Amino acid sequence: MRGRQGSAAVDERYTQWKSLVPVLYDWFANHNLVWPSLSCRWGPQLEQATYKNRQRLYLSEQTDGSVPNTLVVANCEVVKPRVAAAEHIAEFNEEARSPFIKKFKTIIHPGEVNRIRELPQNSKIVATHTDSPDVLIWDVEAQPNRHAVLGATESRPDLVLTGHQENAEFALSMCPTEPFVLSGGKDKLVVLWSIQDHISTLASSDAADAPKEEEKEKEKVSDSPKIAARGVFEGHDDTVEDVQFCPSSAQEFCSVGDDSCLIFWDARVGTSPVVKVENAHNADLHCVDWNPHDVNYVLTGSADNSVRMFDRRNLTNSGVGAPVNKFEGHKSAVLCVQWAPHKASVFGSAAEDGFLNIWDYEKVGKKKEGSRMPNSPPGLFFQHAGHRDKVVDFHWNASDPWTIVSVSDDGESTGGGGTLQLWRMSDLIYRPEEEVIAELEKFKTHLATCGPKP
Repeated sequence: MRGRQGSAAVDERYTQWKSLVPVLYDWFANHNLVWPSLSCRWGPQLEQATYKNRQRLYLSEQTDGSVPNTLVVANCEVVKPRVAAAEHIAEFNEEARSPFIKKFKTIIHPGEVNRIRELPQNSKIVATHTDSPDVLIWDVEAQPNRHAVLGATESRPDLVLTGHQENAEFALSMCPTEPFVLSGGKDKLVVLWSIQDHISTLASSDAADAPKEEEKEKEKVSDSPKIAARGVFEGHDDTVEDVQFCPSSAQEFCSVGDDSCLIFWDARVGTSPVVKVENAHNADLHCVDWNPHDVNYVLTGSADNSVRMFDRRNLTNSGVGAPVNKFEGHKSAVLCVQWAPHKASVFGSAAEDGFLNIWDYEKVGKKKEGSRMPNSPPGLFFQHAGHRDKVVDFHWNASDPWTIVSVSDDGESTGGGGTLQLWRMSDLIYRPEEEVIAELEKFKTHLATCGPKP
């Protein structure tokens, strides 16, 4: 548990943040979780309406064993830009569940859910990492809805991917160009699979051959069809913490690990590293992401509290990692980094300090006098401070620009549970300054004409 002084500082920071919510956000929703969730992902958009869109959301419940661990499929109402009124944004109860999020389906997961990743070619198909060597594949729409009570039988995955020799708990990626899956584990290996052969049966809407729900419940995980690895890649000297496909190729990928290395691989040339960047950071690397708009840029996040940006055309200097930029704004280990899907230079980073920082590398070195965040580290232009404890995962919404889902594990500060938040910063924060000033001037003129006549 944190000391009294630490929690008082967190309370003060939170109170200050909460008072600014109507100014900082275009939309904000807070959802209290009974159990922590270590992963949160947007699923497909289901419906568009006048003021809001309906979308799937994937979460997990990391329980204490009194009830089973679950993979949760939720329906979420995403309010459109410039729709929510400031007073509504400010009115949320920290302890309550949000009316914007409704649980749609529960899958009883064999073991903890450490990571969830959706398949870009069919976002109803998700992969999960658990506390075992296997990667589990789920068709979340076809899976029966289960009641998570003690003693309930586990849901049966649609596929099990085998190939790790030890537990693989966090490093997981789905390929943007083909139905390939990548994983890393404690065995220091990076493992690649193709689910091509099974994708047609997984995605099939013809349920006539599918086992009836009662039969499916009787089947075990061990009955699921298994897929062996297409490639096993060796080069790390410690646990592989994260993996990522190149956005334009199913054969190229990268990985990071507790050996402080960033490694680039190419399945076409073999199972050894193509480039091994030693000392990419001064500590364990926790996360990596590859820029979908410019495949030369890769981000890494580390236990040394920093985010670094590498250019793969020039990765090392005398064998040591030579990042093109270092982003130093967190006060503890960085757990998750992700490029924004809608703007090439923007990315987010989440850390154990409870902050989710939004950066723009184009702003580095361009700080003007009177800037909106004068004392901030170069590149940082927004800091989400709505979580009281470590932010373990977040995901940009590709269907709704600038909208983010983030989740914190509040175990240390509250003794259990977690907080899920859906939010979109005010567009006055990221739009060009001239545009914003012009819009505010209009308001000023409007207010002048609306004011009391002398």
